Amino acid sequence: MDRMMDMRALVGVVNSGTFKGAAKHLKVSPAMITSHINSLEERLGIQLLSRTTRKVNLTEAGRTFYEHCTRILAEVDEAESIASALQVTPRGTLRLNTSVTLARLVAPLIAEYVKLYPEVAFDLVMTDRMVDLVEEGFDLALRAGPLPDSSLIARRIGLGRLVLCASPAYLAEHDAPTGPADLDGHNCLLSLNSFPDSGWRFIGADGEHNITATGNFRTNSVEALRMAALSGHGIGLLPAVIIADDLRAGNLIQLLPEFRTNEAVIQAVYASNRHLSAKARTFIDFLVSRLREDPNWVAYPLAVVGKAGRTQSQSGRRL
Repeated sequence: MDRMMDMRALVGVVNSGTFKGAAKHLKVSPAMITSHINSLEERLGIQLLSRTTRKVNLTEAGRTFYEHCTRILAEVDEAESIASALQVTPRGTLRLNTSVTLARLVAPLIAEYVKLYPEVAFDLVMTDRMVDLVEEGFDLALRAGPLPDSSLIARRIGLGRLVLCASPAYLAEHDAPTGPADLDGHNCLLSLNSFPDSGWRFIGADGEHNITATGNFRTNSVEALRMAALSGHGIGLLPAVIIADDLRAGNLIQLLPEFRTNEAVIQAVYASNRHLSAKARTFIDFLVSRLREDPNWVAYPLAVVGKAGRTQSQSGRRL
């Protein structure tokens, strides 16, 4: 039988003075209380209670055992209370994994979040590989672009706008494209990640244009793409949030602003076999709220949740 229930039965009998009283308190039958007490005495090999028709008393050994049981049960109840509180009030350390690129977005938002929830601390670890959340002890990961099929749960938190851009130095030597088709004659800076890779999409007043971009520079680092664009090496399709300062300073120039381009899907990912803690849940909600306010992002008005790699849009199509 359940040892914890055995102890609760004993404490219930002693505190109420009767088996019937313990059964009522624990919401079980008197026969079940008797079964638990017998199981406990048989396992310990001692008599814990002396029973008469009118009264139940503790034996000397029973008194010692009862005192230990009350302390143990109090500690268990306190532990359960603390664990439940963690699901209600954000506190503790949130172990967060992001790509190197997204860390640039997330770090300032962490500072804002901690002002709202000062009992939460962060361990932020940056990797460009998708970590094993359970094995490596992460509560949450943030990733951009498609994810491999897995048992992980992914919640889409926004779309990052991508901006076609080049430096003034590059444009001084090359004519600026006037339409997507003109990119065929330019050196395009390409991402080795799955988005947007060499398939660049543009949507304008005249419809959709799908361009296969070509160039002599490919990298899996968004920061390296940014530096290549700044140096005048070619035309890049880069996250607006990464190059916002460069655009404001005039170090990069936006091209074809009348066209809508690819967007990078940002997802919060967590293990499906874990209850999402209050700190993780509120941090995701905070990100959604803040991204909705940022013109560089298009945040989803409602949560979109699904298996990683099979996340559905609100219209139901796979993305």
